[in-house]
Amino acid sequence: MTETTNIRAYGTKAAEAPLNQMDIKRRKPTPHDVEIDILFCGVCHSDLHTARSEWGPSMYPCVPGHEIVGKVISVGEHVKKFKVGDVVGVGCMVDSCRACQYCEEDLEQFCESGMTGTYNAPDKHIPGAFTFGGYSESVVVHEHYVLRIPENMDLAAAAPLLCAGITTYSPLRHWQVGPGKKVGVVGIGGLGHMGIKIAKAMGAEVVAFTTSESKFAEAKRLGADEVVLSKDKAQMAAYSGKLHFILDAVSAQHDINAYLNLLRVDGSLALVGAPEHPLPVAAFSLIMGRKSFAGSMIGGIAETQEMLDFCGQHHIVADIEMIDIQKINEAYERLLNGDVKYRFVIDMASLKGQPML
Repeated sequence: MTETTNIRAYGTKAAEAPLNQMDIKRRKPTPHDVEIDILFCGVCHSDLHTARSEWGPSMYPCVPGHEIVGKVISVGEHVKKFKVGDVVGVGCMVDSCRACQYCEEDLEQFCESGMTGTYNAPDKHIPGAFTFGGYSESVVVHEHYVLRIPENMDLAAAAPLLCAGITTYSPLRHWQVGPGKKVGVVGIGGLGHMGIKIAKAMGAEVVAFTTSESKFAEAKRLGADEVVLSKDKAQMAAYSGKLHFILDAVSAQHDINAYLNLLRVDGSLALVGAPEHPLPVAAFSLIMGRKSFAGSMIGGIAETQEMLDFCGQHHIVADIEMIDIQKINEAYERLLNGDVKYRFVIDMASLKGQPML
């Protein structure tokens, strides 16, 4: 029987309930496990949707959080990659089968058996239980799914790289963005602001698209070479057939054909935002230029480490606003209103000072 211990966390017991402090059970480290004292945890839109059971039925109690940065406080006897004191990260998954074709290709996010999400997924180690995320004081993870954080990074601002960073890096790398490529980034939010920074560091010419003129200066500050007001038909028409690749980070309903029109022949648009309803695609938006409309999620563990190392080399982190865990419900409401530049990060010291329940 798996030994467990009680720790402090923040979560919710129902879709309509606010998040509050609770005690949860974590497994004690097994021979291949790394135990991590969580210092910072980013707040992702996925956290909000899962806590409120908006992406299919969630399991409760639900403790979100998959942008985790912390320090190793113990390791199992067979752990080779990490030692006590190492600064590490945990992203969107904490397990997979490790045997299927995709796991063997370092594409664990596409595991044929289904990856084990960092929260709200069946827990392989505790029968009948499910995983709890980073809104907690510590986490125990198999060493294969633990990532090394570069020494030069601000740790709080590095946390969102574990989701927002890899979600944008993976498609940019897959579609070979680099020098000589003209790349569009649609939406300047938690994902889009990372997309601009990373595409620019890869050497591309970056064009940012926004519905708000107030974000022009911000987009330039983030690294965009040009900024387009997407509501202005004349501005959009000026880029018709000009872009090699578009990273679409918008989760609201929008006209995808207007952006497909901006691709040159053999261009690709990859969707990383998750609109609630289908986006109608006109056949001729694709046929006339042999264009591709694709989607992308996170990357595998090796690619996520590659992303972290790349960001370390190019001094890239997220733009963040730090909050105490007690402000998480307020942060969720602000997130819904787009009132954050560009990612909330929880200082987990605010939880560790609280008494156990």
